[in-house]
Amino acid sequence: MISTNPSTDLFNREQSFVEFRRKGAIGGDVMAAMERLLRVLHFTGRLSVVVQNGKVLKSGYEEGYFTQRERDPHPAAE
Repeated sequence: MISTNPSTDLFNREQSFVEFRRKGAIGGDVMAAMERLLRVLHFTGRLSVVVQNGKVLKSGYEEGYFTQRERDPHPAAE
């Protein structure tokens, strides 16, 4: 049912925006956690996620695992 009351519509939009901001904050936490995990794994590939209407449509990655020696062929003398 569509409301014709402008104050109700404004309230609903405000509530939706608050929910959007909350979900965005959660998404930021998820991305920070994912970044930490990828750093621990030394993953240097490409990770992509496609989101539409708040749903993950697809995700994928191109592998790129490298050891420190492979990343820095000339390590500092010890």
